[in-house]
Amino acid sequence: MKLDALLDWYRTLSPESLAAVGEIYHEAARFRDPFNDVRGHRAITNIFSHMFETTGNPVFRIRSAQQDGTTAWVSWTFDFELRGKPISIDGATRLDFGADGRVFEHRDYWDAVDLLVQLPLLGGVLRWVRKRLAAPGSRKQKTEVGQ
Repeated sequence: MKLDALLDWYRTLSPESLAAVGEIYHEAARFRDPFNDVRGHRAITNIFSHMFETTGNPVFRIRSAQQDGTTAWVSWTFDFELRGKPISIDGATRLDFGADGRVFEHRDYWDAVDLLVQLPLLGGVLRWVRKRLAAPGSRKQKTEVGQ
C-alpha cells in the first residue's frame, strides 16, 4: 500500500471505512499505543470501533509524513469531543510495511497525560503535579500555572 492511500484512509476514517482494515493492515499486524497492544484485524477494528463509540466527532489531522523503504513516520493531531468538551492530542506513528504493502507494525507515540489533564477528576491533580515537577520557566510550568 502506498503511504498516501493509508493517510487518506485515516483522514476519512469512519465506522463504515473500518471494513477496509484488511486492505490496510496485514492479518498478523500489531497495533500499539499508550492504552492498547493488540494483533490482528479484529482487534485493530475493535480499537477504532471503541474510539467511535466513546468519542464525538473524531478526526485525525495529518501534519507530516515521511517514508524510507518499508518504514514511515507520521505526525498528527487527533481532535475529538469527550462529553461535549473538545480535545486535541498531538502524536506520531511509526509504520512498518510488510512485503505485501500492508501495515505490519503500527506504533503510536503520544503522551497520555496530555489527555488525562483534560479530564475533570484527574486533570486538576495532574496539572498540579506537572507544575511542581516542571523546571522553572518551562513552557509546561507556565501553561499549567495559567489553568
